[in-house]
Amino acid sequence: MASGSIIPGSQVEQRELAYWMERVLKELDEVRSAPDADAVHDLRVALRRCRSLAAVMEEVDPDPAWPEMRKIGRKLFKQLGELRDTQVLEEWVGKLGAEGGAVRQRLTAHLGKNESEERQAALRAAEKFDVKAWKSYERVLGHRVRVVPPNSLAAKSLALERLTAARELHLRALRTEKPEPWHALRIGVKRFRYTVESLLPELYESWGENLKRVQDLLGEVHDLDVLAETIARVAGDEPEEARTGWMERIAAERETRLEQYRQLSMGEKWLWQEWKEGLPQGEHLEAAAMARLRATAKAMEATHGKAAQVTRLALRLYGELRRMKGGRPFWDEQLQKVMRAAARLHGIGARLRAKSPEKAARKFLRKLPLPVGWTEAEWELLGMVVRYHRGEEPKAKDKAFGRLTKEEQQALCGMAGVLRLARVLRKCGV
Repeated sequence: MASGSIIPGSQVEQRELAYWMERVLKELDEVRSAPDADAVHDLRVALRRCRSLAAVMEEVDPDPAWPEMRKIGRKLFKQLGELRDTQVLEEWVGKLGAEGGAVRQRLTAHLGKNESEERQAALRAAEKFDVKAWKSYERVLGHRVRVVPPNSLAAKSLALERLTAARELHLRALRTEKPEPWHALRIGVKRFRYTVESLLPELYESWGENLKRVQDLLGEVHDLDVLAETIARVAGDEPEEARTGWMERIAAERETRLEQYRQLSMGEKWLWQEWKEGLPQGEHLEAAAMARLRATAKAMEATHGKAAQVTRLALRLYGELRRMKGGRPFWDEQLQKVMRAAARLHGIGARLRAKSPEKAARKFLRKLPLPVGWTEAEWELLGMVVRYHRGEEPKAKDKAFGRLTKEEQQALCGMAGVLRLARVLRKCGV
């Protein structure tokens, strides 16, 4: 699908990774010729879209091209961020400070000096940006991003994980007026928004306006907090009366935006509830999480060839053992979920290029965020089934195995045993 294309059967424009990677190069030329506030903002937005999507995909696909792409743009993104932050503070100083005031003069001089230095640093970073490498990763990643199709269950699972994390930050922020929790919430909402925009364009069509509004409000709260800190640092020796006036104006502007945020997020049209209802819930959570895990298997080619044959055999064997009531590992519903995931993911270690693929696979899974609908215990058990589906069997002296209850150890051995048998049957030509 071409970048910026229309999804069949829909009028929603899909801005894929390729669109934003191409946009980075276009905006880069603009910044190199004239690094004004708009050009800096546009380049930073394009870079952030690419980096945000890469961060999401790294949770599904361990291909090193994702972190390498983010690494290329890291320094430029940082320098542009510092320059953009200074430009935004200059705008606030102009809005809130009376001309001729001592505090305003100190701030203007300080920010002007910073902007000049940061502009030069941003230009140097822009000149050093590796365009050739960026284009090469555009070709590679444009293909790899397809393991999570737009508007798919896997995409919804990834978005739901970010929504759940952001909502926790929302609840923490509401309990305080301190800047740190509100800044964390801003970042959480931003991650959720960019995930929806990149992977769920149909939902973004209806959610985009409110998501942007919420992000803008939280961004302005953060700007005001930074401005207050800057005044204390740069103009702390000015008369208290002059500084108090600034702080009162900042506090009033900040409270206005917090109240607007509360009305959006807690009023009759409760946005958090609307967003949650648009994503998988209840009995659909397991299907969404499994789709996310299938995307990982697909990215690591664990559903092709030999691995796919073992997966089919293992699930068939497990189903027969469940029908025959072979024991708790085969009839417990929660363990059935673990077994289905282990069957899909048992072969992912082959792509990790490690001395012990099974150990590497478990380590990789432990680093992933917990899928919505899974418990820590279930996820840990999944990793151990993948770890012990071949090679040496688990022993009591193994720390991880020893921490399991007797029932959990039996379940692990039963599920790993099914995978071992499936591998043998495949080698025998079944």
